[in-house]
Amino acid sequence: MTSRRTLIAASAGLAAMGLSRRAMAQQLFDSMFIFVPAGPGGGWDGLGRAIEQASRTAGLVGSFQFENVGGAGGMVGLPRFISQRRGRGNALLVGGAVMVGAGITNRTPVSIRDVVPIARMTSEPGIIVVPASSDLRTLADFTNALKANPGATSVAGGSAGGIDHIILGLMLKQLGRNAREASYVAFAGGGPAQAAILGAQVKAGISGVSEFSEQVKAGRMRALATTGETRSLEGVPTLKESGIDIVMGNWRGLFGAPGISAAQRQALVAYVTAVHATPAWREIVTTRGWDDAFLVGDAFAQFMQRDHADTEQVLRDIGLAS
Repeated sequence: MTSRRTLIAASAGLAAMGLSRRAMAQQLFDSMFIFVPAGPGGGWDGLGRAIEQASRTAGLVGSFQFENVGGAGGMVGLPRFISQRRGRGNALLVGGAVMVGAGITNRTPVSIRDVVPIARMTSEPGIIVVPASSDLRTLADFTNALKANPGATSVAGGSAGGIDHIILGLMLKQLGRNAREASYVAFAGGGPAQAAILGAQVKAGISGVSEFSEQVKAGRMRALATTGETRSLEGVPTLKESGIDIVMGNWRGLFGAPGISAAQRQALVAYVTAVHATPAWREIVTTRGWDDAFLVGDAFAQFMQRDHADTEQVLRDIGLAS
């Protein structure tokens, strides 16, 4: 006679097999390589890890491999991705608005236009912070310091020419100063920038809200303003409502390797579309305070062309590009 325990075990085994088969039916890639052209701990790394988390939860990918190579707003790592992953349909580069400005400012031989647009995933406003111990208590204190002596008011952020640098340059322009006067300290990733701010090695910092929000909530940094259309953190004003007419968001997205076929590109588009539809992804976006900016395929490629032209014009206007 078959025991009740045996029947329960057999039923559990069949149920597990069923779950396994359903997971296999959903799996779109055996493996995925994600290249992050920045150090760990920043916004691009956070997006890459979030993609992995949502994919694993939904069983969309069997295994992941990550590589982080930071420097110059992604321009150090980008050539490596291009040369080593050319034609490979299971590789994604994480990048965004910062890489557009970095390529223009640094006049690099390769740029974000040399990889294949797959999807814009998120956008988030910037945030201006100071160390908790800073004597700059308000945004007015910060702007007064910038106006009086930009060179003595060091500001940490991402790469030169990136979105953080552009925000500072636009602020200086509105204050009647030149962006070239800025004491801007560029870092390859969010981790080193945080350390510099927390250690009071710089007067202030600019980055995406998600990168500094935990430090703000913990009382280790003081938020002075955010750069969105509406408030992103309770009690923290926007630049616009504070009288500085700047509204900017930092978009982040995914790119395929050069040389992939149309079918490989479509498979990557289908994969990120499936990720975007998962409950796990929606929860991550909400938890981290990102804005859903999902745009795929040709529509994303067209956006990239417009964004490059717009960024180039802004950099010229504030004196950061010729």
